[in-house]
Amino acid sequence: MGIFDLFSLGKVPKVRAIQEPKTDIYSISLKTLDGETIDLSRFKGKKILFVNVASQCGLTPQYKGLQKLYEQEKEHLEIIGLPCNQFLSQEKGDAEQIQRFCNQNYGVSFTLTEKIKVKGDEQHPIYAWLTKRKNNGVIDSRVKWNFQKYLINEDGALQAIFSPKTIPMSDEIIKAVNS
Repeated sequence: MGIFDLFSLGKVPKVRAIQEPKTDIYSISLKTLDGETIDLSRFKGKKILFVNVASQCGLTPQYKGLQKLYEQEKEHLEIIGLPCNQFLSQEKGDAEQIQRFCNQNYGVSFTLTEKIKVKGDEQHPIYAWLTKRKNNGVIDSRVKWNFQKYLINEDGALQAIFSPKTIPMSDEIIKAVNS
């Protein structure tokens, strides 16, 4: 079974570098909902779970699981939620509305970025890195829907990709975070 077969089944594809990434993930800039620059290098030595999120999606309740995972694993895991409005316009809110929604409904304390594009001509550089083998050194992928998850290991390499339907507290994600 190939990595794409595993991905489509929601299994954890164990990925390993096929080539050295052309871009260091720690050199990519992100901004929080408050407009502060996120220096990803501060997370060296920790795993990072990148998740494109949306407030009005059938998968939005995953915020609860993401928060639980963050609270349970935050000593060695950073979660970064990246709001995106590219899938059926399910994240229409501005920064203040997104922050309020996440705080009031799910008590989110992990990092949330400004709204970004995860695909297309205006794809944010973080997703160009996550989805293009020429940048990440591992695999080409595409973001299928809201709440797709990309796990980066402690050294800044792509470790695993999880389908949008894989819940944050699943055995697959817990095992990958702790491996």
